Amino acid sequence: MARVELYVKSTCGYCYRARQLLDAKGVEYEAYELTWGSPKREEMIQRAHGRTTVPQIFINGQHIGGCDDLYALDRQGKLEQILAA
Repeated sequence: MARVELYVKSTCGYCYRARQLLDAKGVEYEAYELTWGSPKREEMIQRAHGRTTVPQIFINGQHIGGCDDLYALDRQGKLEQILAA
């Protein structure tokens, strides 16, 4: 099973959509909440090569991008391949 990590904010609609897709696929993930100025924010920025928006999604340590990137992988049929690796 792939290790999926999301950096999210509770008030973020894109974060909700990303979680919704992963939940629909039965994917377990770890979500790091950044709403209250978590120290995880700096970690996210470093791992995401300077990106500051949420969500930022990682699968097996590989930076996937944000919600739109996750949905694009799903539309292309590549998300399952990445999750299976």
